[in-house]
Amino acid sequence: MHRLARRVLFSFLLTFLAARADVFLIMSGEIPNMYFFLKGTHVHHLNYGIFLLAAVAGYSVLRRPVNRAADITATLYGVAMALTFDEFGMWLHLGGSYWQRESVDAVIIIAALFGLLTFSRSIRRFEKHHFRAFIVLMVALAAFGWVLFTTGNRLGAVVGPTLQDLEASSSP
Repeated sequence: MHRLARRVLFSFLLTFLAARADVFLIMSGEIPNMYFFLKGTHVHHLNYGIFLLAAVAGYSVLRRPVNRAADITATLYGVAMALTFDEFGMWLHLGGSYWQRESVDAVIIIAALFGLLTFSRSIRRFEKHHFRAFIVLMVALAAFGWVLFTTGNRLGAVVGPTLQDLEASSSP
C-alpha cells in the first residue's frame, strides 16, 4: 500500500512540476507551441487527466492490478491527478487564466493528502498516542497552509500580473 502511495505522490509532483514548466516555457516562447488544438479550440491538459483518470479507474475496477501492473496503474493515477488538478481553477472559472491561485492551492492540498497516505501507519495500528500525534500534525499542517496561503497571496500580487501578461501575449 505505502509503495503504491509513494508512486502516486512522486508521479503527481513530477507531472505537476513538468506541466507548469512546460506551459511557462511555451508561453515565454522558449520552446515551440506544443498545445493540442481541435478545430481551433485549445484542448487543455485537464482533459487528458480526466480521460486518463477514467481509464485508470476502469482498469482498476475491472482488472484489479497486482505487482507490476499495480505499480504502473499507481503511476498513471498520479499523472492523471496532476494533469487534472493543475487546472483546477479552470473548473471554477471557465475561460479563466491558467495561473489561477485555486489550481496551486488544490495541488498543495492533494499532495498533502497523498503525503499523509504515503507516510501514515495503517488504520489497524493506529493507537491513542498516534491520534495525539495526528492532531499535532494537523495543527502544524494548518499553520503551514496558512503561511503558504499568505505567502502565495503576496507572491501572486508581485508575479501574477507578469504571468497574466505573458499568457495574454501568447494567446493565439
